Amino acid sequence: MTRRLDSDYLVLICTYNERENLPKLFQAIRQVSADSDILVVDDNSPDQTAQWVQQEQNNDPKVHLIQRTGKLGLGSAIKTGMLYAIEHGYPWLINLDGDLSHNPAVIPQLLANKDSHDLVIGSRYVPGGGLEGCSWRRIALSKFANQLARSMVGWSIRDCSSAYRLYRIETLQKIQFDALKETGYGFLEEILAHLIKTGARVAEVPIVYQERKLGKSKISLKEARSAFSALVNASKIYRSIK
Repeated sequence: MTRRLDSDYLVLICTYNERENLPKLFQAIRQVSADSDILVVDDNSPDQTAQWVQQEQNNDPKVHLIQRTGKLGLGSAIKTGMLYAIEHGYPWLINLDGDLSHNPAVIPQLLANKDSHDLVIGSRYVPGGGLEGCSWRRIALSKFANQLARSMVGWSIRDCSSAYRLYRIETLQKIQFDALKETGYGFLEEILAHLIKTGARVAEVPIVYQERKLGKSKISLKEARSAFSALVNASKIYRSIK
């Protein structure tokens, strides 16, 4: 294992065409977590997202980049970041979207719960949480997916599909990553099922999800199918726990 130098926190940002959003996002992260390392996993963005990160590395040694060969899916990008965090010995991994939909100002609230929990979820569906600027279709799809997860899998977690999360790396190390099949958004439910199976202690803190202002959404019908497939698999995993 390669040890990181001086940071307990790795902030993971998975990107595809987020060049316009990253400058503001980096600045916001530094305002609340100046000492954290930042890892960008970029899927060969045509808008030169990776090139911007490379320039940022010249000014900030705590910025890291993994540039992949193509658009391989959000889930596989998060998995890549998790394996990087494990390999480099970070105790904690914070994952948030690269489109400014997740406010970094919530990071201290996530960290405030770390001592007694292994996974802290930034939740849209607990008191104080919500969605802003989203179409009614987006809101309906999100709520339906989470209601389905609670009824189909049996979870009490209110927001099973939020990507804004704090992970304890020691708990991630208990998971067999080769067994994870989802490469898209369904990975979020899949990894949640595996973490619950390990006995992970889960907490939720409220966030207000804000629809992106720059760039285009990556959610597609294919991603919706991925999420449903993940729920089917998660149900099987969860039933095996009982």
